[in-house]
Amino acid sequence: MVTSSIVAKPLSHAEAPPADPVESRLEQLIEREFAFVWRLLRRVGVTEDDADGAAEQVFIAVARRLPDIRLGNERAFLIGTALHVAARSRRTSESAAVVGPLASSLADSSEARHACALLDALLQQLPFELRVVFVLFEIEQLSTPEIAQVVGVPLDAVNARLSRARDEFSELTKHLEASAPAGAADE
Repeated sequence: MVTSSIVAKPLSHAEAPPADPVESRLEQLIEREFAFVWRLLRRVGVTEDDADGAAEQVFIAVARRLPDIRLGNERAFLIGTALHVAARSRRTSESAAVVGPLASSLADSSEARHACALLDALLQQLPFELRVVFVLFEIEQLSTPEIAQVVGVPLDAVNARLSRARDEFSELTKHLEASAPAGAADE
């Protein structure tokens, strides 16, 4: 009788088969970039209630395409996908109620929450194309060449959009300061 020399036994941790490199890469990417993607989605107009689902959509798209994404280009792909998801989210929610007046954010007891709500409300007033460039440069600290690559527009267009976005954001903040109740800045 011939017996097999291979006996079925449970694998020890040291003998476990190697992890799928794509799955491992995805897990590392999620761990490293989830907060960035969530923050980017919020700043370009996705509501707080929808941000988790939108971030999940971004990473599902990344999971599908990860074998095709060159090492080192993951963040650019994430940004492009996040902007696509945010634009789609914005189109589907344009018929929904617009963000309430800035005064409604005053109900927050946390100063940081109030500042974030105020920033979100100001950013919402910028046209989407300007908001994207402004957020990527001023908040996420990407360079203008990186933004041009991610957004898919010439560097001159990025610079022009950034200049317009800064001008409009400055006007929005001046208007906000002028309309603030007397003494509000002292609180």
